[in-house]
Amino acid sequence: MEYLKFEHFYLFIDKIFKRRTLKRGMSFSGILKFLKTCTIAGAIQTIFATEGFCAEIKGEQLFDVFGFPVTNSMFTTWIFAAVIIVGVRLLLGRGAKLVPGRGQMAVEAVISSLSGIFEPLMGPKAFRAAFPLLLGFFWFILIMNWSGLLPGVGSIGEEIIYTGSGSAPEGFYGREVINPATGAATTEFVKFVPFFRAANSDLNTTLALAIISFGAWIYFVLKYAGLKVFLHDTFGNKVNPKDVAWPIYLSLFVVFFAVGCIDIISIIMRLLSLSFRLFGNVFGGEVLLENMHHLAANLPSWVSWIIPLPFYLLEILIGLIQAFLFTLLTAVYIGLLTNHEEE
Repeated sequence: MEYLKFEHFYLFIDKIFKRRTLKRGMSFSGILKFLKTCTIAGAIQTIFATEGFCAEIKGEQLFDVFGFPVTNSMFTTWIFAAVIIVGVRLLLGRGAKLVPGRGQMAVEAVISSLSGIFEPLMGPKAFRAAFPLLLGFFWFILIMNWSGLLPGVGSIGEEIIYTGSGSAPEGFYGREVINPATGAATTEFVKFVPFFRAANSDLNTTLALAIISFGAWIYFVLKYAGLKVFLHDTFGNKVNPKDVAWPIYLSLFVVFFAVGCIDIISIIMRLLSLSFRLFGNVFGGEVLLENMHHLAANLPSWVSWIIPLPFYLLEILIGLIQAFLFTLLTAVYIGLLTNHEEE
């Protein structure tokens, strides 16, 4: 299964770079400009790195909207969702042109590459209905994965000082403070709350994406395969009664029903696998970059910004792979039944 995933990812990249329309827009000089931009962004992010910042599994609440709590990951999601909408609109201009510009070529290349991979997996009918959702998954997850690499995301915020009695809550760290009047050293507990946070480093966001994917799977399977096909594919006896003796054939009903119960558990576990795979990769990348920033902080300033750069490039690649895998798995899950029915 892992081989299948990376084989499709290779085909996706290969389709993009082999497209004639992109050879003008994505030249070698363009790739160098992209790497140069990543280098500058990594250097700036190193400057903004905050001492004592500790990545949290869930987002931190920033403010309320009519009593509804808004976390930093939600706030970042709203901002970058607007960026995606406006950005695609600007890339396409007022509409698709007969002679496309670079922005339209880039969008068309991604759409063509993804459709060429997903349509054979899902079948024509389900593909036409589900492709807008799959395309939305890909762009949203990709931008959200990369958002944490931008300067200021996760590094600009405010410090909260714990003033209560007893031990400090989780997430606070102690630092030594010198009283200027007495010269005595005391320990205060502080916590850094970033204003912006990569949305997919919050487990709530990835779980919400997995729930949407699961709901889409239910809808498209029932619409384009039907409940009867689903029940037969899950619990039905797949053996031809002419190939085996009837006592064995009847006993296989029990076997296939037991296997179907296991399949139901595996289907439900997709919620966890999709959400935790995406969350673990993005959150792990944040922790890795944070540790690299702390390691670089003890080095001379002219060297400190170089240490995290290879890991920024690695996270760019991981962000692309994870966006593609989430979308691919959603398409595969739907196509296991819809494409089978069409055949």
